Amino acid sequence: MYQTAIDFSKIHNVLVIKLRHHGDVLLTSPIYQILQQRFAHLSIDALIYKETQPMLSDHDSINHIYCIDKKNKDLKSELKLLKQLKQQHYDLVIHLTESWRGAILTRLLKPRYSLVRRYSHRQQKLWINSFTHHYDSPRGNQRHTVEMHLDALRRIGIHPHQQERKLVLNLNAEAKQTLVNHYPNYLDETYIVIHPTSRWLFKCYPQEKMAAVINQLSQQGYQIVVTAAPDEAELDYIEAMLAHVEYKVTDLSGLLNLQELAVLLHYSQLYLGLDSVPMHMASALHVPTIALFGPSGEVEWGPWKNTSIIIHSEQHPCRPCGQDGCGNSKVSDCLVSLPVEKIVKAVSHIRSMN
Repeated sequence: MYQTAIDFSKIHNVLVIKLRHHGDVLLTSPIYQILQQRFAHLSIDALIYKETQPMLSDHDSINHIYCIDKKNKDLKSELKLLKQLKQQHYDLVIHLTESWRGAILTRLLKPRYSLVRRYSHRQQKLWINSFTHHYDSPRGNQRHTVEMHLDALRRIGIHPHQQERKLVLNLNAEAKQTLVNHYPNYLDETYIVIHPTSRWLFKCYPQEKMAAVINQLSQQGYQIVVTAAPDEAELDYIEAMLAHVEYKVTDLSGLLNLQELAVLLHYSQLYLGLDSVPMHMASALHVPTIALFGPSGEVEWGPWKNTSIIIHSEQHPCRPCGQDGCGNSKVSDCLVSLPVEKIVKAVSHIRSMN
């Protein structure tokens, strides 16, 4: 049995591995800052998928971000990455998923210390022996993902204070200038950002109902900015939704990259949307948030340490089920049944809280 704490005087180079989606990567951001603040001598790197790089690219505590391009699977690229990582002589590797890729890389890098969460489906000797330290986390949707990540630090003797557990998302200066150039007066105005789409259709609120929310908020005098990713399915959703909108809104769907979206969120009054990466970005930027939850779990994935209201069904004991719609239909009854009036009232309530 290993001791809980490790000797950080013998650690200089650290690698944190998180090969997941954008929001998952952003939720690792406290780890880097906590390590840097506790041990200023550390050089901390990240290994993530290339597409998720904007989530950490302006993080002050990260020395270098190494990326894996999921579209490029040739052996030459893999060997080049391995060579680059080996040259860093990592003393500590923190692997934050059950990915075999991370386990094999850890074995090849041969750090003094390496740690990973225990997974019931990862009991192979090759997996277990790839790490020096393992730790348990509660099963099911019992804790927020940020806390699950921080268990890695607790395992090696670092117990974060509450004020240290905040997400980190710094604004990109170039992205801010781009928005200023394209919308010179807009960042000085007051507006609500509504991001009604997700790459997962089963997380989406019906277009007609979201349009009704926008209509009622516009009638109350709120300025609405609509955003979405430049994905064909998401843009189709926006087009169908706007067909039912009766008031003038600013449609920036498909026009902003993630760093520009962060700037837009930062200057907004409020974010309204789904369980998706913009919601996590709003949390990191301390923007008041209204989040609609259906089959995904708000305990595990909800807004983190910002003023927020979570709207979910209390009539569906089956949620959160994690399924891609009822009967795998891509339509979630627990989400589509949420009343428009409840969402509109939440906007007034959260505005009164600030």
